[in-house]
Amino acid sequence: MPVTRHRAAVLLATVLIGLGVLLSGVPGPASAAPGPGAADDEGGTEALRRDLDKATAGYNNARAKAQTSQKRRSTLVTQIANSEKRITVLEQQVQDLGAAAYRQGLPDPATAMANSRSLPDMIGNVGLVESLARQRQQTLDDLLKTRSDLVAARRQVDSELTKQRTEEKTMGERRADAEEALRKAKVGGQKSGGFTSDGENKDVPAATGNTSQAAPEKKTTRKKTRKATSSPRRGDGSFGNEGCSQDDPTSGGCLTPRTLHALQQTKAAGFTHYVHCFRQASFGEHPKGRACDFAAAPGGFGGAATGNDRAYGNRLAAWFVDNADRLGVLYVIWYRQIWLPGSGWRAYQSGSDPSAAHTNHVHLSVQ
Repeated sequence: MPVTRHRAAVLLATVLIGLGVLLSGVPGPASAAPGPGAADDEGGTEALRRDLDKATAGYNNARAKAQTSQKRRSTLVTQIANSEKRITVLEQQVQDLGAAAYRQGLPDPATAMANSRSLPDMIGNVGLVESLARQRQQTLDDLLKTRSDLVAARRQVDSELTKQRTEEKTMGERRADAEEALRKAKVGGQKSGGFTSDGENKDVPAATGNTSQAAPEKKTTRKKTRKATSSPRRGDGSFGNEGCSQDDPTSGGCLTPRTLHALQQTKAAGFTHYVHCFRQASFGEHPKGRACDFAAAPGGFGGAATGNDRAYGNRLAAWFVDNADRLGVLYVIWYRQIWLPGSGWRAYQSGSDPSAAHTNHVHLSVQ
């Protein structure tokens, strides 16, 4: 019996629907990379991302400048101490040379020549007088210069101290700005326990609304994870602005040099699960090449991480915090908590699904 067009269409639709059902149950890494236009798939708002970017970058730069001023001041203090010791030695040398000249009644060169009994005596007497005079003058010049350097160093110490205090004030203001941004966005913001490098979470923040979540496996002894190498800084210690100029090995997009460095250092430290960085979005760090999402599971994003996957995410989040200064970290988000420079771990409830709640991946944003 021949198949009519209508029956053929129905049969084809049935096959396609069945195939779609089968394929939808097959997980894969592609699920870890949200498609273009998924601007808020990780939760949060454009205003929150903008405020956190400005506040945490400002905090990082102020802290770096304060640390640079502190180091310079420490160097100057050591220089001052050495100068003071040098001055004491030189003053004693000047006194000794003056006393020796007085005791020996050393004449000027013309008198030494007139009193010489022979040519060799004359040469020797004149040479001795000039040598002692030159030595004393050099000592006096050295003393004057050292005193001048000491005065300049003390002024520099005062200047560096003023810079340090100014930057420390800025740090406090930017820290408050970041915490206010969390409160304004109504995503939590209260202090939380964070995570440890041995794979445990210190507590379950109040913002989760669920205290019965699966905990990671029992702590075991692990070898020490290597530290990251530092990303380049400017002369004042701060991080410069960078464009999205490097190929992103996790996508067809781009990364800033600092983000690529962070990605490479993370893998070198042994965190090799699936990761996806650049993606198109209307806001946030991903479209700027300044953020990466590190899956807790080896092969990609899925449901909320448990067991070994949860422990992996805990260790990775803790590692990012431990290496924040070296990598230029803006913030880290993992399992309903966010880490901000200066503020530490805070509760962060940005959505209910695993991606928005960050329970299936660790989000890293780099300055």
